[in-house]
Parts: sequence; C-alpha cells; structure tokens
Amino acid sequence: MTTHGEKRQLAILGAGPFAEEVADLASATTQYAPVAFVEGIDRERCRGPLRGLPVVWIEDVGQFAASCHAVCAVGTPKRDGFIRQALAHGLQFATVVHPAACVSATATLGAGTIVGAATVIAAYASVGQHVIVNRGCLVGHHTSIGDFATISPGANIAGGARIGDRCYVGMGAIVVDGVAVGSGAMVGAGAVVTRDVPERVLVMGAPARAIKRLTADDGA
Repeated sequence: MTTHGEKRQLAILGAGPFAEEVADLASATTQYAPVAFVEGIDRERCRGPLRGLPVVWIEDVGQFAASCHAVCAVGTPKRDGFIRQALAHGLQFATVVHPAACVSATATLGAGTIVGAATVIAAYASVGQHVIVNRGCLVGHHTSIGDFATISPGANIAGGARIGDRCYVGMGAIVVDGVAVGSGAMVGAGAVVTRDVPERVLVMGAPARAIKRLTADDGA
C-alpha cells in the first residue's frame, strides 16, 4: 500500500458538495488522506481540480487501484452502480470513521461505510457495507443497518431496530426500539417511526404513516 505521509491514500467517489465534506472527514482521521475525487456523470468536471485535488473520470480510476482505498460520497442509496464500476476497475473500499464519532468495540462496520462526527454507534450494532451514517446520528444497541443505507444527520435509531438495504432515513427522524424498516423504504425528515415499515414505502409524520409506494424513479 502506497502511503501519503503516515496515511493511506483515499479516492472519493463523487465530485459534489457531499464529496467535499467526506474528504474533510477523511482528512480529520489518522488513517486516510484524500488524493482524488472520482466523477461518473459529467466528464467536464474532470477538467480542473476540486479543493486542490484532481477529479478523475471513473473509466480512468484503475490508476489508483494499487495505491488507494476508496469511499463513495453519493448520498442516495442508488450509489451502488457507481460502486460496482469502481470495484470493476480494481478499487478496494475503506471504512472511514470521524475521530469525533463513538463506535462501540462490539459494533461492526462494513467496507465502504462512512461514519460522521458526533455519531454514536452502540454495543453490538451491525452496519452493512457502503452505508452513510451522517453527522450526529444515534444508532442503538443490537440494531442492524443494511447495505447502501443512508442515515441522515441527527437521526436516532433505537435499540434492536432493523433498517433494510438501501433505506433512506431522513434528517432528525426517530425509529423506536425494535422496529423494522423494509429494504428500499424512505423515512421522511423528522418522522417518528413507531411500527414496522414495509419495503419500498415512503413514510412521514409523527407518528409516521405511509404516503406512497416507491418506484425506481424515486430512488428505491
């Protein structure tokens, strides 16, 4: 592994504002130093640097495979396609945790997962691969979060809850103890989820109620 000073090199998938935030998060750690952003939609973004780092087209990212780990800084659960492209070019994924987060030694975090500042992940929680747990989130004991889920800033997921693959939990939402949120579901900002949520459903309100069934066009 090639190092950048005392740190491992890190490529950030994405070139938008959230990618800048993830680069800042990674820079705060003792493990990783961002060295490039990776763009997969608009090749024009690769014409100049972002925050002093090169922006590399996804088809050219193989040049980093031998020297870098990666994380994906795309906020929607549909980031899985971008991640598959990076994997096909040989990139391996890191787990990046802000030093101001508190993660229990008994919790598990999957490859590619990002944990933001002031987040607490409690005992025996299980967080899958390529999950974004944003700033100031609370993840309770024995809770499980599936792959590609997004937990937005300030969300509070209580003990024993189950969040399915590709779920999106909005800013400040609350999921009470033992509740299951089905794969591909979306929980609106500030919602209070007091009972199980089916797959691919949008819920909002306090208590949360189903608003509509989601389709692929909604990001489910």
